[in-house]
Amino acid sequence: MSKEVAAAAIRGAHTLTARARTALEQALARHGEDAAVGFPETAFYLPMACALLGAEVETLGEMREVLEYTETLLTPEPDPVAWLPYLSGALDAGIATLLSEEMLKALEYLDGQAPLPGWHGSISDTILRSLGIQLVDGRMPGFAAVVGAAPSPEIAEHIIRELQRRSILTFLVGNHQGVTMRDQLIEAGVLKPEILEDPSTGWDIYIVPLGPDTESIIYALNWAIRGALTFGGIQKGDWKGCLDYTRAHVFAFGLGLGDLDDIKYASGAGAICMGFPVIADTPGPEIRPTGVCTYEELVRELDHNRIVQTCIDVRGVKVTVREVNVPVPVAAAFEGETVRREDMHVEFGSKYSTALEYLRMVDADQVEDGKVQVIGPDVDTVPEGSAMPLAILVEVAGRKMQKDFEPILERRLHTAVNHAMGIFHMGQRDMPWIRISKAAFAAGWRLNHFGEVIIAHLKNEFGAIVDRAQVLVTTDEEKVQEILAMARPAYRERDERMAGMTDESVDVFYSCTLCQSYAPNHVCVISPERLGLCGAYNWLDGRAAYEMNPHGPNQPVEKGRCLDPIKGEWERINQFVFDNSHRTVERVCLYSLMDAPMTSCGCFECILALVPEANGFMIVNREYAGMTPLGIKFSTLAGSVGGGHQTPGFLGVGRRYVISRKFISADGGLPRLVWMTKELKQDLAEGLKQRSEELGMPDLVDRIPTEEEAVTVDELLAFLEKVEHPALALQSLL
Repeated sequence: MSKEVAAAAIRGAHTLTARARTALEQALARHGEDAAVGFPETAFYLPMACALLGAEVETLGEMREVLEYTETLLTPEPDPVAWLPYLSGALDAGIATLLSEEMLKALEYLDGQAPLPGWHGSISDTILRSLGIQLVDGRMPGFAAVVGAAPSPEIAEHIIRELQRRSILTFLVGNHQGVTMRDQLIEAGVLKPEILEDPSTGWDIYIVPLGPDTESIIYALNWAIRGALTFGGIQKGDWKGCLDYTRAHVFAFGLGLGDLDDIKYASGAGAICMGFPVIADTPGPEIRPTGVCTYEELVRELDHNRIVQTCIDVRGVKVTVREVNVPVPVAAAFEGETVRREDMHVEFGSKYSTALEYLRMVDADQVEDGKVQVIGPDVDTVPEGSAMPLAILVEVAGRKMQKDFEPILERRLHTAVNHAMGIFHMGQRDMPWIRISKAAFAAGWRLNHFGEVIIAHLKNEFGAIVDRAQVLVTTDEEKVQEILAMARPAYRERDERMAGMTDESVDVFYSCTLCQSYAPNHVCVISPERLGLCGAYNWLDGRAAYEMNPHGPNQPVEKGRCLDPIKGEWERINQFVFDNSHRTVERVCLYSLMDAPMTSCGCFECILALVPEANGFMIVNREYAGMTPLGIKFSTLAGSVGGGHQTPGFLGVGRRYVISRKFISADGGLPRLVWMTKELKQDLAEGLKQRSEELGMPDLVDRIPTEEEAVTVDELLAFLEKVEHPALALQSLL
């Protein structure tokens, strides 16, 4: 390691630790020892201190111990003349920096000084979990913390577009001579000025402004270290396990733009300790392999046209850049992009016109592979702001293609279209809503390009089952109605076919070990009546995924001999889970929460939890930030569920599992549900009503309280007794 770099990092750590000491003493004088500290919506207290030291810091007084330990990590600056080892001192300075920055930011939250207006600040556990499936399926292969600002808004736009094109999530941190990259991107038109009012909108386009000072990088690094605790099942205080996990599983890097000062060097040293290399655009010393990061630690790249690719190479991020013959970039980073009415050239569907998407399997001789046919006026024939009818008919053929795969592929049309920059897509079947932005239109986007991105996506993602594909795009009202009349009976037939599928009607379930890249011991078992806990995979998805990749994370698992039909336990399912959980989970009961429940990875949509006083279960979805009758919030509760552990009484599930006939059926099923969030109840209202009627309890849904009726166990019991909830009369769960 360069002595110059080490000296700067150590100086920076001394500066930050001294600032933390002063800030803590001032906070103690203002607020007292018992003042609560922490970051919003996280179960991990001060996450870095929790992960590395095992410290559960909840008050200012408890923060003092972390500070005292941090000060022991500081070493003198290396002697400029004498040669003495300084690598360990520089790395310790990095850890001291992480702990000091975390304390400084927590104290800012205590005083209401964070987050600053227009900046996101701390990242919640909810966001971490909601991105879980993207973290593990490759849509979001890596993360960049851009510290500083580019030489110009044009270069800033080029860098961020190169990151977006590779679907890299980018955190914007700090400034260069008072200029922030956030403001450069607003000037360049990449970010809308509205992001100043709601920085959380940046998640949709993979650009999140965290804070205008270098110390705000701790928000990104805290987010990363929580991955070890949330997904990896690493225990708090296991500093080596946590740092090994981030190096091996969290593909992040720092991109330094502009001058590097002592604070930036110190923050970079902290990132390097976590296995995250730093790539900078300013001349100076480098740090080549030392064994801390996977490859190099500090690399200089002065060419802004090459700097993103250098970052990818140095961190070893595996990315796939889709080259599609359309006039705009295509990548997952554009999936959440919105097109406002004032930015729109033309729109289709919703309440404005008739629109639909329909994918069907046909014989190979009926498909001219790669053909895109357009019938009707194109988007350059109508005034700006117009609405047009639209039908997109996709026809596919393949030796391994099956009728059951039609709805799976059809759902992916949403992804294919949304990945094009400047194209907004929402809904499916005969209820889509599509907008083309003025910018995409000016770049040359026309109707045929819908077909181009759809064919490219189907061939890239489903090449194992789609041998040929062709697309018809029409804005002719008569032709639209003709396709609609053909599609609606097919939609109904699919629904009826899926509704008739039960766990008993198949001999094979499907595994999903996709999340093992983050939670090594977790195995998800997907049946027709129980979708994956992330909510993204059902039984047919697993079947299609296996056909596409027979050696992938979705494998067919024969049920074998039934050991318990009530609890949902089968011999071969147990054996598969045991073998693929690194021999840590011996048995699993698919229909029980109390006996050998399935493990969870961390990206579950909801948590089911035992409420012993009510003789039932509550369910809370990850979007709910309020208190639950257990006296803890979702983020804290999730700490007991994830990481591939089997925890009777607690279970991560997909939200639509609640309306399955197999919903915790061994433990009493839906009549055991004694509390749920209002949002979840409203979202599942139709399915809940149908299930209640099937059970002969048509008013059951009305007897399940939400946060509006109860947030404490006493309030819950009073409500349940008042409405005579059936759980109170059922056999005791304990």
